Amino acid sequence: MKILFIHGLASSGAYKMASSLRILVKGSEVIAPDVPIDPKEALDLLLRICRDEQPDLVVGHSLGGFWAQKLRGYRKMLVNPDFHVSRLLRSKIGTMDYLSPRKDGALSFEITEEICKGYEEIESSEFDNLTTEEIGLTSGMFADKDEMVDCFDEFCSLYPGRGHRYPGTHLPTYPEIKQYMLPVLKQQIQEI
Repeated sequence: MKILFIHGLASSGAYKMASSLRILVKGSEVIAPDVPIDPKEALDLLLRICRDEQPDLVVGHSLGGFWAQKLRGYRKMLVNPDFHVSRLLRSKIGTMDYLSPRKDGALSFEITEEICKGYEEIESSEFDNLTTEEIGLTSGMFADKDEMVDCFDEFCSLYPGRGHRYPGTHLPTYPEIKQYMLPVLKQQIQEI
């Protein structure tokens, strides 16, 4: 079992959710890259990883859920996805610190208007080509007390019957991942 984990904004492949997946989905290989903030670079990297590694399952958290949703043809779980990243980024233009260590040692990154426009462009077509098959490949997990973003209703309108609520906040804890997300992940794995 090969899992591609895509982290959220200001994070890295070292984010604790990747470690949790390694522990909870025994025997799996978890690929967890450091995704660039630049949208073109990010999408190019993720498409290349999918082409080269052929993951069985993609798990994306927050901004990573936005990216996972774009990876057509792969079984995926979106965790607290943000389908309107450009809005959040526009409120944070400037320099931001990374919240988890990155392999290249970078401590901060720059959000520019150009980056925001790049995300806005991708958002304009992010749900194109959403087939019945693609809907069946996708599950969504949404914290009921998410203080950052709430795209549950939008997800459910596009992916009927595929959204799940769990008690928690935007950043899921290990116990929440184990109790609420693992059963949905296992169901996704059984469907492979």
